[in-house]
Amino acid sequence: MANPGYGKRSAPGQRPRTDHDFAHLLPRDAAVAAYIDGLCDGADISVKTLAKMLPYGQCALRTTLNRLQEAGHLRRGSECVATEEALIWVTRTFFSRTWHDDDWWDAFTRGDVPQRQSAQRPTRSRSFILLAALGRHTPMLTLSQADCVALEPQVSEWFERGATEPEVLHALTEGLPARIHHAAALLGRRLRDKLPPVREAAPAPRVVLRALECGECRAPGSAEAMRGGLCATCRGNAPEASCGPAGAVPVQGVRARMSAVRAGLVPRAERGHR
Repeated sequence: MANPGYGKRSAPGQRPRTDHDFAHLLPRDAAVAAYIDGLCDGADISVKTLAKMLPYGQCALRTTLNRLQEAGHLRRGSECVATEEALIWVTRTFFSRTWHDDDWWDAFTRGDVPQRQSAQRPTRSRSFILLAALGRHTPMLTLSQADCVALEPQVSEWFERGATEPEVLHALTEGLPARIHHAAALLGRRLRDKLPPVREAAPAPRVVLRALECGECRAPGSAEAMRGGLCATCRGNAPEASCGPAGAVPVQGVRARMSAVRAGLVPRAERGHR
């Protein structure tokens, strides 16, 4: 496993693995990407470790990782991890089998990208499972499979309106008569008569603390500034002119201006004679 900062972290939103996932890459880049894709999360993917496992030198692997970054398969950055005692910023190397553009990585740093969902649907719905388990706690409410299928849409409507499982169970099992002749009919009547109004639940605020770093100089910055995983300076773009009041000294001219000011000062030994 890796030291902090060089462990693989799988990005969300990846499609199922196929034989042509990296066909758009150069042969060496595709081979390295396929190798990283097969590693588990937390595995060391630093240049030195990859050089020990693959038939490529460190310089070649460093170039390949930079090209994977440009192709949208890899990003380096930092993430805030909450522990019981403090919030700790740790370095991350995110890898995605599916390539993503800069806008996707920008959304990922904000926490807006949905997590990958399972391709297989459960064999039974939440509503069916609740109905089938009623007989375990209240034997007089034991239902057949046909009864569970018939009542399933009504229970699903409760869940769609924001009801919780304890609320549904309370509505179905509280205050039962001493004798029940037809459990399915009784439950169906309760589900209709006690149907709650639509409950609009406000989404809980989600704060994601995450930032990206330049793949070349490791300078931190916003995702918007890291086009292709590189900062503006490493991409060869001239830095933007600094904004300030009229007559302000540019950053690169501060040292020269201070030298000129010092040269014009009167020495302390001569101040009393003037």
